[in-house]
Amino acid sequence: MSVQRHLQIASRMEGITEVEGLINTLSEELRVDETHYGEILIAMTEAVNNAIVHGNKLDINKMVDVEVSVDGTVLQFKISDEGPGFDYDNIPDPTAPENIEKPNGRGVFLMRQLADSCEFEDLGRVAIMRFDNAIPQMESAN
Repeated sequence: MSVQRHLQIASRMEGITEVEGLINTLSEELRVDETHYGEILIAMTEAVNNAIVHGNKLDINKMVDVEVSVDGTVLQFKISDEGPGFDYDNIPDPTAPENIEKPNGRGVFLMRQLADSCEFEDLGRVAIMRFDNAIPQMESAN
């Protein structure tokens, strides 16, 4: 799997616009279908927002890295922040009745629901999301 794109943004909310631009460009170049496009856009927005707000605590001196790699029909995103990490195995379920009204806690839930796989590394400082069959197979010439 080779890295196709790398984006580094300072930890401020405006950086999400750059990520959206990256996703739009990639989606056009790789001919990502509409369903996957929406899932990728929402999951990536949540991941980068979490990295900026919860990971790097909006410290503009800390960076968020986004790496994109392609393997056949699979599109993979790796989002890294410089924060302390978090306990990604013990996040309250945002769909539980006692959590429905809470404003936080939906990001990781959405990432896990929308991506075909969502893993965390380096104490939660790195999120890796894979979207299977996001890229159409190239037609083979006969």
